[in-house]
Amino acid sequence: MTTFDALGLSPKILKALETTSLKTPTPIQAQSIPPIMAGRDLMGLAQTGTGKTAAFGLPLLHRILDIGHPPGPKNIRALILVPTRELATQIRDNFLTFTQGTAVKIVMVVGGASVNRQAQALVRGADVLVATPGRLIDLIERGDVSLEKCGYLVLDEADHMLDMGFIHALRRIAKHIPVRRQTLMFSATMPKDIDEIAATYLRDPVKVQVAPPGKPAEKVTQGVHYIPNGDKARLLEEYLKKHPGEQALAFTRTKHGADKLAKVLAQWGFQVGAIHGNRSQNQRDRILTEFKSGGLDVLVATDVAARGIDIPTVRHVYNYDMPNVPENYVHRIGRTARAGAEGSSISFCAPAEMGELQAIEKILKKPLPVIGGAPWAADVIASAPKPGQRSGAKPGQGRSGPRGGGQGGGGARPGSKASGSKAAAKPGGSQAAPGGGNPNAPRGGAQAPRRTGGQKPGGQTPGGQRPGGQRPTGPRPR
Repeated sequence: MTTFDALGLSPKILKALETTSLKTPTPIQAQSIPPIMAGRDLMGLAQTGTGKTAAFGLPLLHRILDIGHPPGPKNIRALILVPTRELATQIRDNFLTFTQGTAVKIVMVVGGASVNRQAQALVRGADVLVATPGRLIDLIERGDVSLEKCGYLVLDEADHMLDMGFIHALRRIAKHIPVRRQTLMFSATMPKDIDEIAATYLRDPVKVQVAPPGKPAEKVTQGVHYIPNGDKARLLEEYLKKHPGEQALAFTRTKHGADKLAKVLAQWGFQVGAIHGNRSQNQRDRILTEFKSGGLDVLVATDVAARGIDIPTVRHVYNYDMPNVPENYVHRIGRTARAGAEGSSISFCAPAEMGELQAIEKILKKPLPVIGGAPWAADVIASAPKPGQRSGAKPGQGRSGPRGGGQGGGGARPGSKASGSKAAAKPGGSQAAPGGGNPNAPRGGAQAPRRTGGQKPGGQTPGGQRPGGQRPTGPRPR
């Protein structure tokens, strides 16, 4: 078995590794470290949670330690570009661990924090700069940092940088870096556009691939639960209560949706936090620290957190909203089952999200196991409101799905009694869809029967819909 010592790493780095849980190299590390130490450009493809940071960080630091003199005012030796603040923080923290007992200086610059403080940290230069593209461009334009002596460029999660439109920022930044440099690119998925980046920025690269692009970690148990949008919050509540004391991540499509879901879960007694692009860096750091320490049961996040969260205690990932970029599914569920641990992922699929589900199954090259409900019928999908279209229901307030989708469950406000039958009070009643899913799982699915009894005065059913599918009169819920 290969060891870090056998790879020829600096004794100073090997000593720092003794304080970590890294004992033997993972496949991506064992295959990447030698060519990087030899000065080759490299394209690395590996699943999330397999140790990509150490794969490029250890050999990069080995080469920097050989230089032996400071970089000079405002200059940097190595630049690591990442798409999110959370990933920047994770890499910075790992590099600080790897460089214990050395004079290597690590600096991080990201949006949402004081640009003046970051500029001050760069006054005497840095050996390694970990940065998000937007903030780095700000500092370059202010004259607070120079890339003229940067000999190493690392693009981590390069595919996500494409998703977030950073390609133009990358082009602006690359103009300031010498052409003669070592460039490393790492990713968990391989979209077509990434070939353009590789051809543009890498010279005769070594390609290291330890798993097929887009393949999730093997120890993640995956499944899909078909459920109307209005019933998702109560369904999530039931799943969370099945696993008390086990931390979970719930992903939403929008920042507003993350805040709304977090508020509802808090009302139902969960310790919950939400992070997304509208949170300041201090807020995001505080919430993540609280989650890591076990102070939160659930973290609700947008895809900004699908990369960069490395918390081994996360056991469950819930795709509350299906991701509209199928590759993001792999990164979302990669937040669990990290470093060889086991985890589970459950995706909640509403009628309008069948297209997203099919795109995910295409990159996985297999269908997700059905653990609740049943696939939505074509007429239900056609009549469903599209993601982002206002449907008039708040999280936790159940409405019937179009043309006979499951209804009821979430109609009661937190703390109040549900009207109608007992089955309407919780999403575990008698509405499990016939023919699909686990009979012990929470209910949901396209074929759930329409409730016919228990009408309120005026003809409204407990789910908030009049007979014949007409909307109730009065203002929409806000």
